[in-house]
Amino acid sequence: MRRPRVLLLITLAEVGGAQTYVAALLPALTERFDVAVAAHGPGPLQFAAEEAGARFIPLEHVRRPINPWRDLIGFVELVRLVRRERPDIVHASSSKAGILGRLAAHVAGVPIRIFTVHGWAFAAYSGVVSRLYRWADRFVRPLTTVTVCVAEHERAIGIRAGTCTAERTVVIHNAVALEDAPRARHEGAPPVLVSVGRLQAPKDFITLTRALGRLKAGSFEAVIVGDGPDRPAVEAELQRLGLQDRVRLAGERYDIPELLAQSDVFVLSSLSEGLPVSVLEAMAAELPVVASRVGGVPELVVEGRTGFLVPPEDPAALGGVLQRLVEDGELRRRLGAAGRVRAETQFNVNAFRRAHLDLYAAELARRRLPTPIPAAALTNPPH
Repeated sequence: MRRPRVLLLITLAEVGGAQTYVAALLPALTERFDVAVAAHGPGPLQFAAEEAGARFIPLEHVRRPINPWRDLIGFVELVRLVRRERPDIVHASSSKAGILGRLAAHVAGVPIRIFTVHGWAFAAYSGVVSRLYRWADRFVRPLTTVTVCVAEHERAIGIRAGTCTAERTVVIHNAVALEDAPRARHEGAPPVLVSVGRLQAPKDFITLTRALGRLKAGSFEAVIVGDGPDRPAVEAELQRLGLQDRVRLAGERYDIPELLAQSDVFVLSSLSEGLPVSVLEAMAAELPVVASRVGGVPELVVEGRTGFLVPPEDPAALGGVLQRLVEDGELRRRLGAAGRVRAETQFNVNAFRRAHLDLYAAELARRRLPTPIPAAALTNPPH
């Protein structure tokens, strides 16, 4: 019996939560499926695909910015790719690949078309861009076999917006590979605060820098990991606040687990989120988490038990919580230990992979297509 074919589509191969999601899936998929990964540009996803035994296909015209002409060419590129690969399942992640990929898969006659929502684009943007994404997601909704949301929050707002339906939408939380996560071991002083993310909206590093400016001088050090178009603005704000000697902009890094292990507190000041993998990685590293109360973050962080949640765009609230953690090492250790346990019990990568395999098997069986997954795998469908 031939192995079913799966084509994983994502807009960019760069560092990011959606890319980490795909990379986490790959080892389980390549054992059972003929897997190809398609994305634009270089990045760690290409290496993850090759290491897992999947083929990596570079995309030339599928990009993040909205551009009608380039998007039309990108759609044609995807139709040709899908017709050449002839997958049984097209599974798209990220907004642009999700829209163009579902449409291309429908045109090419792919029987199963899955889209994972890491955060609805219409909720992350505003104005014309938000309306365009909302309209596009509504347009391709009837072409979608199953929508996977990484958080209950994303499922709820998608159903309200008409971009997904209750009966064809499931929630599979993101997960983290705990065996690969070194635990925090920083024992020096002062405490190190770390934040990870692309320096671009909806991440809000300006609010973070202003919160850091409220902390007592000499009481902390901070590292911001990531790069992006907002870097000059962040550098200017650090200069204005006199923080350039205490806050290091580390740029894009591929050794995030090691950096987390050398830190004491994880911070994420975002305007919107799906279910951020960076928070899961921090929990796995046994770090307390301070994050904006947005999107699916409250499904990860338990207030007062594994970290603290603050309103978005509120430097005073964020700074107050950070000062408390900077001054109380016992509180840091207690919250971090509870976060590690929560990651182990609720967000383990094995359950995450099993849920996707069950979903694939159910859809293949429904169409009487070959499936390499035992029937027993269908006894616990994702919910």
